[in-house]
Amino acid sequence: MRLSVLMILLLLFFVTYSSAQTTANKTLSDSVFELIRNSKNKNISEEGRFTFAKKANSLAKKISDDSLSLITNRNILSFYFDNDPNAYIQTNHRILKLSKSLNDSLSLGNANYALGYSYHVQQLNDSAYYYYSTAVKVFDGLNDNEQLSYSLGSLSALQFESKDYYGAEENTVRAIKALDNVEETNDILDQKWILNTNLGSIAGSLKNYDKSLEYHEEALVTANRMDEDFNNGIYSLNNIAFVKREQGYFEEAKNIFADVLQSKDLQQEDPSFYALILENLAYTTYLTGSYTEENVIALFEQSNKITDSINDRITRTGAAVSMSKFYKGIGDTKKAKIYAKVAYDLAKETESNEIYLESMKILSKLDKGEEGKNYLYEYIRVSDSLLQVERNVRNKFARIELETDQLEAENEQISQENVYLIFISLGLFVTAVLTYLFISQRAKNRKLKLIQVQQKANEDIYNLMLGQQDKVDEARAKEKIRVSKELHDGVLGGLFGVRLSLDSINFNEGKEAMMTRAKYISQLQTIEQDIRKISHDLSVDFESGSSFMDIVSELIDTQAQAYNIEKEFIYTDTISWELVPNKTKINIYRIIQECMQNIYKHANANIIKISISLEKELICLDIIDDGEGFDTTKSKKGIGLKNMKSRVEDFSGEINWSSQSGNGTTVNVKIPYLNQSE
Repeated sequence: MRLSVLMILLLLFFVTYSSAQTTANKTLSDSVFELIRNSKNKNISEEGRFTFAKKANSLAKKISDDSLSLITNRNILSFYFDNDPNAYIQTNHRILKLSKSLNDSLSLGNANYALGYSYHVQQLNDSAYYYYSTAVKVFDGLNDNEQLSYSLGSLSALQFESKDYYGAEENTVRAIKALDNVEETNDILDQKWILNTNLGSIAGSLKNYDKSLEYHEEALVTANRMDEDFNNGIYSLNNIAFVKREQGYFEEAKNIFADVLQSKDLQQEDPSFYALILENLAYTTYLTGSYTEENVIALFEQSNKITDSINDRITRTGAAVSMSKFYKGIGDTKKAKIYAKVAYDLAKETESNEIYLESMKILSKLDKGEEGKNYLYEYIRVSDSLLQVERNVRNKFARIELETDQLEAENEQISQENVYLIFISLGLFVTAVLTYLFISQRAKNRKLKLIQVQQKANEDIYNLMLGQQDKVDEARAKEKIRVSKELHDGVLGGLFGVRLSLDSINFNEGKEAMMTRAKYISQLQTIEQDIRKISHDLSVDFESGSSFMDIVSELIDTQAQAYNIEKEFIYTDTISWELVPNKTKINIYRIIQECMQNIYKHANANIIKISISLEKELICLDIIDDGEGFDTTKSKKGIGLKNMKSRVEDFSGEINWSSQSGNGTTVNVKIPYLNQSE
């Protein structure tokens, strides 16, 4: 019956506690959403909105609600995107972890895509490929064709940069097909333009110029269908002109470049692209064979001026190699060599490998001497090295794909094993709790035994003090008997004899009588000295209660001598120690003993000053040393300090430590003087 009542009470407690906890969490959750709303308020400054976003994220962590933490982490991402790339990556990793625990596939896919993009920007291609590939699999499983297309497009761009052209082409085609049944918004049309442009670039890199031209023209058609094409149309025209130039249609390419150059506001909106068109027009004009040198040079110089003003080293590199070819073509080998060397240095600095190789090839032809041979050897070495790197990258991408599949299979196996692990963990947890209870009980028993030992030690000290008091009382009694005998046998006997002798000569006169009286007067002086001596001995007798101070003095003298410390002990005579309970005196004795031991062990002190005074019905014990001191905020957990505090609390007193490292320590104990019980 009692067990049933107990179970009901426990159930009610847990229900009440859970309800209260739910209410508290709901209040905190409301605060989080309010902070999120403020972080999106455009009327607040960017810095202020960022502060709200951070507070929301911090509060969500305290609630330990994964769903809420996922929301706040996703909310703060936009603030990190441009300002703190490392924080952006770390936040996405947290989102990744939370998404897995919540089984939120959409957030999982977005986090993988964001991480792929971040590592792609940092040129950590292995990591970028892994996260892009994972995002592709997640969005493919969700049938989210739009996000699938974006992920495949980014993956193919990474492959194209790494010269994995066939892999890039395959994933670009998949990305285009994924958009077949997706509504053609302006963003979707922009994605289709990117994908067709990517296919055109891949085909151009494979020297399949007809196919490349076809894709770039399809990209141009797509750009023309857009409400706002973000200059995609003129970029496609540039690409078409470039392919036609590669095909040998120089005049046609030149006309397209010239038309692009006339685009409204192009120089202001995109000066880097404007400089590129100038360079392309200049070099293409030269290739037509129908040109004036001044016109071509003017176009090149205008391009260089723009790239220098905006510090566009990539476009400047391309212009330098084109100018080198131009000057080589018109027979000015000196300038051709100068610009080839500029292209060589810039390409090396910007890691533009194709221009780097092309500049070395030009330099090897311009210089017929040893230096030219060195450029040729370097060209062969770098070309072979880059070819090997490209092969390794393709192999690495394939290996990452395989390892990702294997990892997914292993994760599935691990998830099954985790079920068994949970049961094992529960068993271990129960065992750990029981072990803790057992150890805790043993610790309590040891503590109880220690208290008993301390009580026994206190009783021994009490008995020692009683024994010491008995010895003092016994000495006093013996001293009284000795004084009584001295007075009776010595002083009184002498006085009696002198009195009788003086009586016998009281009526005699003459010189002999005077001599006799003088002798007896001398005896009286001797008796006077004996009385003075006895009086002096009595004056040094202990006042009532002074024996406790003797015990304390002996303790201080003994320990100061043993510890090789100078001591100074001052105490008042106004305290009647017989009114102070023996338990209090024992604790005072122990506190002084503990302090002196601590000073010896830890303080490295040279002088210790101990004083006992009476202030406002409080016995004040002050112990001061000139040692190293200690940090009172960190060192109050020592056993010795705890024991002293416990002793003071036994008689309703208080103890304070004041100390600083290097400035010694002061211990102040205040003890109620009267109204104490044993």
